[in-house]
Amino acid sequence: MHSSTSDHWHVGDVPLASRFLLGTAGYPSPQALAQAIAASGAQIVTVGLKRQLAPANAAGDNGFMDIILAAMRERGARLLPNTAGCTTAREAVQLAHMARELYGTPWVKLEVVGDEYTLQPDPQELVAAARELAREGFTVFPYCTDDLVTAKRLLDAGCPLLMPWGAPIGSGQGLINPFALRLLRERLPDTVLIIDAGIGAPSHAAQALEMGFDAVLLNSAVSQSPDPVRMAAAFRQAIEAGRTARLAGVMDKQDFAVATTPVTGNPFLLG
Repeated sequence: MHSSTSDHWHVGDVPLASRFLLGTAGYPSPQALAQAIAASGAQIVTVGLKRQLAPANAAGDNGFMDIILAAMRERGARLLPNTAGCTTAREAVQLAHMARELYGTPWVKLEVVGDEYTLQPDPQELVAAARELAREGFTVFPYCTDDLVTAKRLLDAGCPLLMPWGAPIGSGQGLINPFALRLLRERLPDTVLIIDAGIGAPSHAAQALEMGFDAVLLNSAVSQSPDPVRMAAAFRQAIEAGRTARLAGVMDKQDFAVATTPVTGNPFLLG
């Protein structure tokens, strides 16, 4: 999955260097969004199709999308339409087809929400939609929980990667169940895993990369910052640091103190 020289990761046959996927909702201005995309270094930018089909945009307000596409072209970034707001497999599949027609990409971030309070994905509807979309030639990025059984079913359905949540969308709580996430990483060693949702601070993103996750996708932690551009840069640095730490090897935790400077058995010079 990773190259020892370039350390690229892949979606299908597409090599990617950046491990930062950025959302586009809630920014104070289109210009701030464009600058945040540049500062993030992201090569994948996600946009909600339902937002683009809302009455304001349908009536001809295309400036938002034009700015996103222009910022992406400057970076050579790829668009990842998402099905946010869908609650059934049928609705998500229809929206994915519309996205492919509008943007000319088979990539789709698949979201099928089963609970309005937590915005938790519906595992049955998600797997059903993923299976149909994969069969129809889509590259499906499924937003899921950290449940291992559902993860395996999504892979069996034809998903090339998984996007488990760190915490509920927009909560900023970080990685609330490290045990389950570590289990996913250990049991699915050859699968691209992207933490999606719940990231609130750069330290959370660094933690995910240190644990061996391939990338993170986030939106609110940048868009809701008083300085989105600076925060995007901070996340970029944290993600790079987390990945470097993973490659270097993080020391094992110990139950007790371990002297870092032994004073017996090793000769040394003073002064």
